[in-house]
Amino acid sequence: MLSPYALPAHALRIAARCALPLIIWFSLGRLVRWGLLLLAATLSHGSWYQARLIVVLFLFTLVVMTSLATTVGMLYVIRDALMETRARRTAGEGREGIFGALNRTALVFSGLYMTWGFVDQDVRDFENIDIFRQPDRWLVDRFAHEESTVAHGLTGLDVKVSLLAMGMAYLIKTFFGRRHEANEGRFSGIFATFGELAFVFYGLNATAAAVGARTDWIGHRAVVAVWHNWFDGAKADIPGWEAFWGFVGEVWPYVIDALAAPLAWLTVGILVYGAYAEDTQTTIRGTRLERAATHLERTHSLTRRALTKLTAGWTERWVPLLNSLRLTARGGAPLFGLFALCYVGLHIGGDYLGRGGRYLFASDKPYLWLATDVPVDFVADLLVTTLSMCLIAATFDLAASRDRAGR
Repeated sequence: MLSPYALPAHALRIAARCALPLIIWFSLGRLVRWGLLLLAATLSHGSWYQARLIVVLFLFTLVVMTSLATTVGMLYVIRDALMETRARRTAGEGREGIFGALNRTALVFSGLYMTWGFVDQDVRDFENIDIFRQPDRWLVDRFAHEESTVAHGLTGLDVKVSLLAMGMAYLIKTFFGRRHEANEGRFSGIFATFGELAFVFYGLNATAAAVGARTDWIGHRAVVAVWHNWFDGAKADIPGWEAFWGFVGEVWPYVIDALAAPLAWLTVGILVYGAYAEDTQTTIRGTRLERAATHLERTHSLTRRALTKLTAGWTERWVPLLNSLRLTARGGAPLFGLFALCYVGLHIGGDYLGRGGRYLFASDKPYLWLATDVPVDFVADLLVTTLSMCLIAATFDLAASRDRAGR
């Protein structure tokens, strides 16, 4: 039994033991990811534009799936270095292949990846690689009085085509989602995740068009106008109202980066290692909320379904994190606090490492930074990502070991 304060040392021990497979998984994942992004950016220009964009969004969905496979692969190769894995195998448990872990992790990973905005980095990378392929393309199009398609590969799909593609993606995610719920099919979770992501990405274009067309209509409705008038009046009449919400607006992003983001990635680690409760009922078991859930189960089925629909976004966003927090809390408050502190410290250190690399390779030759920044960013991301995966695994290991000893 290790102390929670041994978390950094335990993570470094895991990193030293599993360095080579972690580097291989990270490098292969980045190679495939950037290859797909480059291919998507290349295909996003030319004739048959709408047909090209269908393929572009398909490839972008594969980019997110590649991130999923890379993360699961990196966490999976660490399994043999964990105390919990050895304890499970001694008890005749825990012998699972990587495809089983990937299938179990896929759906919740996609929900966390989308709801917590991790996909934003993929969108920025796609736009950047499209711009830097032909830096003067947008200027040439402007002088030729043509509408530029640079960096529009993810948002230029026609509404009708987008709706058709959404329908097909919905059928895929519904079919394989039901098979996954019934524990049928070895890869049903992976295909359901692909359908879920494709449904979202193809729907971005139709949603953007619909929102843009209805913004003015919604803004002038009576209820919305009354709400804005009430909010403006509250800022003027209630002392400290504006100062309070201004403080919340400043602090909330730091709360997300320091607590929610580490918990989201810890949730992925818990999923990979097979100690996850993916439903609310299991997450709240043993707490005071279980009694309220029992009363809810006695209500009419229509009431339960309506409540499920209304709370779907909240539960997908927060229930996995609550489960991770509960499991980590079993290892003690110091374990979670130290995990969050180390996670934030790693990313701050990675930023300084990238900045130091840019200073080291700085040159007076123009545009040389286009070549030097790539290896610097790769090395910084490699160190931060591999150590983060080891930190997640070590946190799970300490929490699960203490929970096992307590039982």
